[in-house]
Amino acid sequence: MSTHTGASGLYVGDETRAVQGRSDALLLLGRVLLGSIFVISGYAKLTGLAAFAASLEKNGVPYASMLAPVGAGVEFFGGLAIVLGVEVRAAALLMIAFVIVATLISHRFWELADAARRAQATQFSKNVAIIGSFVLLYAAGGGRWAVERLWRRA
Repeated sequence: MSTHTGASGLYVGDETRAVQGRSDALLLLGRVLLGSIFVISGYAKLTGLAAFAASLEKNGVPYASMLAPVGAGVEFFGGLAIVLGVEVRAAALLMIAFVIVATLISHRFWELADAARRAQATQFSKNVAIIGSFVLLYAAGGGRWAVERLWRRA
């Protein structure tokens, strides 16, 4: 162990481990908060595929009945991968694509007027922020407290 101490009075090695531990805890918290939105929503869509397919069809999506299970599955399992920390970077890229497609299907604010336009513009902006969160997760990875880290140790 190093005898050099940092500003906190901890050994430099201890300080680095403490910062890393906080970063890993925050990555876990972020993964759970971000991914759980998609797990919950995806589960609802998987258990209500007919309604989800009808909403896709209403929004002009071709082959809605065939694409509904795909979209619901990506949303649920992609969110679950983020929460658990399974192939986080690949899952983040998948979820970026999913959110882009979902946003362009469901939040076309430019086609609406007045209050509906403002509401959908807000939803569109929220999804852009979610995409930003997935970009950050792609850059940072899942951290030490991710299932993928356990697999790599074995």
